[in-house]
Amino acid sequence: MQNKTLWLKSPSAIYTGNHLNAGNGLVIKGDKIVELVASGRTPTTTVDNYLDCSNKVITPGLINTHHHFYQTLTRAVPGAVNKPLFPWLKYLYQIWKNLDEEMIYTATQLAGLELMLSGATCIADHHYVFPKGLEQAIDIQVEAINSLGCRATLTRGSMSLGESAGGLPPDSVIQNEDVILQDSQRLISKYHDSSPEAFIQIALAPCSPFSVSTSLMQDTALLAEKNNVLLHTHLAETEDENNFCLRQYGMRPLDYLEHCNWLGDKTWLAHGIHFNQDEITRLGNANVGIAHCPSSNMLLASGICPTVELETAGCNLGLAVDGSASNDCSNMIQEVRQSLLQQRLRYGAEVITAERVLGYATTGSAKVLHRPSLGQFAVGKQADLAIFNLDELRFSGVGSPLDGLITCGAYQVDKLMVAGQWRVENSVHNSLLCEQLMAKHQKLAKQIQNSGLV
Repeated sequence: MQNKTLWLKSPSAIYTGNHLNAGNGLVIKGDKIVELVASGRTPTTTVDNYLDCSNKVITPGLINTHHHFYQTLTRAVPGAVNKPLFPWLKYLYQIWKNLDEEMIYTATQLAGLELMLSGATCIADHHYVFPKGLEQAIDIQVEAINSLGCRATLTRGSMSLGESAGGLPPDSVIQNEDVILQDSQRLISKYHDSSPEAFIQIALAPCSPFSVSTSLMQDTALLAEKNNVLLHTHLAETEDENNFCLRQYGMRPLDYLEHCNWLGDKTWLAHGIHFNQDEITRLGNANVGIAHCPSSNMLLASGICPTVELETAGCNLGLAVDGSASNDCSNMIQEVRQSLLQQRLRYGAEVITAERVLGYATTGSAKVLHRPSLGQFAVGKQADLAIFNLDELRFSGVGSPLDGLITCGAYQVDKLMVAGQWRVENSVHNSLLCEQLMAKHQKLAKQIQNSGLV
């Protein structure tokens, strides 16, 4: 749109993420929001064009805080279904050790496209599998993300403890710790953009407490502090993990995290289920972020994240689809609904509302990823937004469009804007051909799944 102004006019509902009145829409100029138009008002800004948004719901672009894009290649693999986390991992590692460059590029494109078509404008990935020949995995992901036109926080994951050292992954997918640290610095220097309007940011992310050494955890924390980037890892996903840390380190996972100098506001954790009240208080005091992954937690029967207690304690709470092999779906707006349903089982219908779970996926996720220009509608914020059409059978009869968006099961956007540019229109990405990408991805998925057969 360059410097022209666009009025997104008369939506059926708009979620601003901050309770500001934008009942009659937004005005966009360039890559920013320049006006919120209150109900019954017209813009004070001179408008060049307008888009009629009647019978549509507008939300800030959804922000996914945890994923494993490569796992789109191994959805519903017969040998892995109906297994809890540790056996599930051990089976799939025998497949994932055969990843190659074409697979990681295609999987990143497909996962990113799936997320965008479901309302996401900013996506995060945690890649930690580096078999021989895939040392440039994050570089390949940057290229794939740039082809999509969305924002991303890509984490340089790591594993240094293979089966021979008592870890879960095969030795063929782990790396030397000096190599990990050197490559982490290289990626930060090459790709990390610390500006508020950044498209690509890099974070550092040892896979889990049981896949790297204590020294690597501590050295990674030092490197992140030196470069002012975020830290990420899985923590407290299952009781098995708690028991492992007690056996291996003589302490619970959060105590171990603190021992490694990770307990701070630049850290965000995937899952965060099995914490006691004292640990929740400590997490809140340190302003640690949590990536809440309801579908994955239900599929693997891992447990239910204590979202309300974590929020009350002071944690930032974001939403995530997690890896496609532990969710089998990368749909952000459906994940909002999953959170609503799952969390109501724990806290009740009056506490867990559509607005609250939309907040996890927008303002909460933006805080988790330290993206203050995203996740809400206000003057000067980035023009990242999703428009959902209510012209479907599932929405017929809806009285509250915003609640209906979640409870009636929206699954795709009509339009998606990133930095003032339309990336999806009429539910179609403006530069990627979905059918061609799917055909390539299906071929590669069959190839890698067959490689794991013994």
